[in-house]
Amino acid sequence: MPDPRPRHDDIRDVPGILVGHDSDLDAATGCTVVRCVAPAVGAVDVRGGAPATRETNLLDPLCMMHEVHAILLTGGSAFGLDAAAGVMRVLEADGIGYDTGVARVPIVPAAALFDLSLGRADVRPDAAAGERATRAATASGPLARGSVGAGTGATVAKLAGPQCCVKGGIGSASATLPDGHVIGALVAVNAIGDIYDAEAGKLLAGARAPGGAGWLDPPASRPADSPNPNPALFPGANTTIAVVATDAPWSKADLAKIAQMAHDGLALAIRPVHTPFDGDTVFALSTASDPDGARPGAALPFAVSLAGAAAARVLARAVADAIRSATTLHGVPALRDLPFAQ
Repeated sequence: MPDPRPRHDDIRDVPGILVGHDSDLDAATGCTVVRCVAPAVGAVDVRGGAPATRETNLLDPLCMMHEVHAILLTGGSAFGLDAAAGVMRVLEADGIGYDTGVARVPIVPAAALFDLSLGRADVRPDAAAGERATRAATASGPLARGSVGAGTGATVAKLAGPQCCVKGGIGSASATLPDGHVIGALVAVNAIGDIYDAEAGKLLAGARAPGGAGWLDPPASRPADSPNPNPALFPGANTTIAVVATDAPWSKADLAKIAQMAHDGLALAIRPVHTPFDGDTVFALSTASDPDGARPGAALPFAVSLAGAAAARVLARAVADAIRSATTLHGVPALRDLPFAQ
């Protein structure tokens, strides 16, 4: 499948997508808003066993709502979902929202990751943080990646315990589809699993061995009867959350399948993934002006298949981008600062 890298190679290559961050480095938390210039069609697929989400039921193809105005990705665990109120406040002030006849109600689905174990557990993204991230949303200039926004306090490779982890963060990537449409992904990577470069087929970041000797053996290569070095893993202290967007005109049902297939990108890049300790969630958006436009019926399933496969590849690259872009924070080393990392 052709995979040219358009423009900036990030989700904002999709027409109609803006991204803004709010970061608190002292508290090691933050939030990221994916704002739609015009109402988009959206869907979601939740695979992790410990999700913290908002308005995801509304994205079910059986539900009547066909407008999404922004997606919030946030740190702070379930507390961080408060930031959605600030996103709604800005959108309402801008006259954006679903017209109920008496008021416009902004539709802002959201997902949170657990970053309370880094920095300060008593400081979480709130409505004010959501406002700042929404007002900062732009399509111009370099997209901030790494230890920013929802990825500020993110960490990965925690199978041997938090003392062996590596810094996670925000990553993004995009590609042009054979039909000329663009697909992009933005992800906040805060996984319990090790991170792989799916294109190179090699370990990118794993649990660190004591003494800075390198990576511990990946889980797949350990003997089946080997004990976990730290069986008391803290539940919910993980979660990878992502947005996949395209300007191709898909319906909610199509986007639900694309979001489902996009999770394969997480499986390629994160091992293990979708565990009981992760709340892995992928949103899918179409910014096309006519998302339910007519298409040849016989070609539609195949076209959705191609889009889903592309979404998986782009999301896998975005995961690797997050790890390569991260910076050391509060004693958790970034990949770029580890002398043995390649």
